[in-house]
Amino acid sequence: MTTAEVATAVDAKLARFRVVSLAEGVSFLLLLCVGMPLKYGAHMPAATMVFGSIHGLLFLAYLALAYDQKQAQSWDGKRFATVLIASVLPTGPFWLHKSLKK
Repeated sequence: MTTAEVATAVDAKLARFRVVSLAEGVSFLLLLCVGMPLKYGAHMPAATMVFGSIHGLLFLAYLALAYDQKQAQSWDGKRFATVLIASVLPTGPFWLHKSLKK
């Protein structure tokens, strides 16, 4: 593989991680702002089951791709910890998406 091909593969992995990061962030906000009010306000627990399942799958994908990025980008422990912390904050993935763009 040439250096250009390696760089392209790394860029593609980063782009995939950024997309999953945004999707995970949106699913978390939908769970908090739509699913939870429907569950407790309208007594519709199915909403949290649906949003929670989607968010759970995206969260697992986020973690797997974050680890993959740690390897591909040679992130140090501090950077990786920041990425993991961003995943549990309601707007963390949006901040992360923007910071990874730089």
